Amino acid sequence: MTATVSYADVEVGTALPPLSVNVQRVNLVMYCGASGDFNPIHWNQRFAQAVGLPDVIAHGMFTMASACRVVTNWVGDPGAVVEYGVRFTRPVVVPDDDTGAVIEVSAVVDEKRDDGTVRVTVTATSEGQTVLGRAQAVVRLA
Repeated sequence: MTATVSYADVEVGTALPPLSVNVQRVNLVMYCGASGDFNPIHWNQRFAQAVGLPDVIAHGMFTMASACRVVTNWVGDPGAVVEYGVRFTRPVVVPDDDTGAVIEVSAVVDEKRDDGTVRVTVTATSEGQTVLGRAQAVVRLA
């Protein structure tokens, strides 16, 4: 699969279509199984609160991967992402209700390189708070 976005058509300042990711407790339990990370702060409310958290929190890597979907959806090929990194700034708190949490993700191309790649800066928030800092992806375009 190759990137469906053309390097020639992208300019610095190009905004990617935004993404809203709904996160419920069931998503965290499934991620526990997939990742092998069964830390009770990700599924047990009593435990999370006992260690000082407001509630169960999403895995950092789950949040990171969810945010990168704004890039992979845009480019059309996850393999086109050649580099991706973030700093974890705040946890995503996931209440036990019908709504859960929402991660709002936006992104913009902030550098166009001579090698056919672009750097994309990703912004991810939950409840109006930034949850990832320095989130950037380098993407090879068609």
